[in-house]
Amino acid sequence: MSSTAGEHPLSAEKRPLWLLGFVMSTMVGLLFYMAASLSIENDASELFNNLARNTQKSIESRVKSYANLLRGTASLFHANEHVSREQFHRYVANIALQQNYPGVMNLNYSQELDETQRAAFEAAMQRDYPPGRDGYPAFAVHPPAPRAHYSVLMYIEPIASAPEKYGYDIASRPLIAEMLAQSRDSGNISNSGVPVPMEGRPQLTGMAMRLPVYRFGMPVDTVEQRRAAYQGSVGIGYDLVTMMRSALADMPVRNVRLTLFDIGPQARTPLDLPHDMRPIFDSTTAGMHAPWWLPDNSGRYLSSTMLIEHNSRVWQALFSVRKSDLYTRFDVFLPWLALLIGFASTMLLYMLFHTLASSRRRAIQMANGMTEELRASQIRLQLSHQKLRRLAAHADQIKEEERKRIAREIHDDLGQNLLVLRIDADMLASRTQRRHPRLNARARSTLEQIDATIKSVRQIINDLRPTVLDLGVNAAVEWQVAQFRQRTGIACEVSESHDDICLSDQCATALFRILQESLSNISQHAHASRVQVKLEKCRDTVSMSISDNGVGAAIDGRNKLGSFGLVGIEERIKLLGGTFYIESSPGAGMSVHVSVPLGADATAFPYQEESRVSN
Repeated sequence: MSSTAGEHPLSAEKRPLWLLGFVMSTMVGLLFYMAASLSIENDASELFNNLARNTQKSIESRVKSYANLLRGTASLFHANEHVSREQFHRYVANIALQQNYPGVMNLNYSQELDETQRAAFEAAMQRDYPPGRDGYPAFAVHPPAPRAHYSVLMYIEPIASAPEKYGYDIASRPLIAEMLAQSRDSGNISNSGVPVPMEGRPQLTGMAMRLPVYRFGMPVDTVEQRRAAYQGSVGIGYDLVTMMRSALADMPVRNVRLTLFDIGPQARTPLDLPHDMRPIFDSTTAGMHAPWWLPDNSGRYLSSTMLIEHNSRVWQALFSVRKSDLYTRFDVFLPWLALLIGFASTMLLYMLFHTLASSRRRAIQMANGMTEELRASQIRLQLSHQKLRRLAAHADQIKEEERKRIAREIHDDLGQNLLVLRIDADMLASRTQRRHPRLNARARSTLEQIDATIKSVRQIINDLRPTVLDLGVNAAVEWQVAQFRQRTGIACEVSESHDDICLSDQCATALFRILQESLSNISQHAHASRVQVKLEKCRDTVSMSISDNGVGAAIDGRNKLGSFGLVGIEERIKLLGGTFYIESSPGAGMSVHVSVPLGADATAFPYQEESRVSN
């Protein structure tokens, strides 16, 4: 019973872990699958956009070549006063339209007439060009209804491409007449954007481009001059279907659908076209019966919308293709391969993790034990450090108290004895001045020795603890600066914001020792010519700064081996709970800044820090 009870919880513990590993591996595999699919789709989209841009440039290049062909034909009329039908025939034959300009069905010329010229022009054409000559049918202006102005097609090469257009008045359609008028006034190529109906050939989508022709030798600088010199226009008729299919044939991807719309002359960005708008060209094949706007909203297709400049008008082209047509066989299986790799690698890693779990737990337990021991050692080290600092503070305090005691004993005992001795020596010198010259000289010499001894004693007392400290930190600072100025000859200024700053004896002694140490460093190492000392009181804080214009020093000079001056200053300030920092750079002088609270107590600070550490 006991063994069964011990094995049952173990099996119950393992099953959820393996289930978790399977779920995690499946999720990672799905992420790999999605990443691979998105990568393939992005690559396909970028490829398709590049192909669409190349096709756009190809179509624009073909349109430009058609425009150049039209300008060359217009140049034939501009260079000759009269161009006969035979000359026009030879010119077009030499161009070889089918080989050099795929999609162009013919080149033509239309003559501009008014109603008064129509009858004579029609009679002259019937006389000069009888039916059957050069393959042309009988000439007659049509539609026959009278109009104010005509633009009659009189040359069409090759005539076999559109014999029914011979004699046709292209200005009979109001839209075409308007475009011809605009082209006449501007001198630019006109294009109405409207397909030209082709009788008997509904499979063709005929498009036309026309360029005005002006009379030989007449000026055409202004609109009025161009209207006066206007004699007709040359044009090309081309099959839009042939041109577009030849451009699509250059794409390495098949089944690309191209839908073309004429959106007018002013468009600069693609428009949001209504669904009922009919395109001027649609390359829909038998396998793609979707409306032109469906690929834009379907996740199975990639689409790209671009604008194509067509002389004075703009075409909006919608390229679309099934995503599957862009994928290779490897692209189809790559997401599944990524899913398998992600699942297998994650499962292996999870098995490895599960195998090392027990070892990891033991390692964590050991690490926790070592961490706790390290923390305990760190706490003990901090406590030891605080005890050392407290001991140093206590030793410094004892040293200052001992200095104070020795200075007072010297002053009270030795000083008084020396003073009495001086009085006696002075009295002896006064009484022997006239009667005993030799004894008087000896007494005077003894008096000078006593004065020198008194002076030395005063210096010893000041070195131990200046009595001026009893008068306050202000007086002590001024006295120390005066002593420094007298001893070194360096100009030293004192700046005080308050008189009689009240500080504890320990705090005043610490500031005095810091000033003493700083001035000693300046005299020994700074090579300065000017020193400035500032003593300021701001609310509950006293700050002091000692600045010089000497050679300066590196900030890390306090860590130099055997250098304890700055370290001592820093320790004194920390014991008082104040702040200390140095501003210095080589060649730019040095400034020592200290600040301490008014109620600073050097004996309390270490104990407070120790209590924080122990907690």
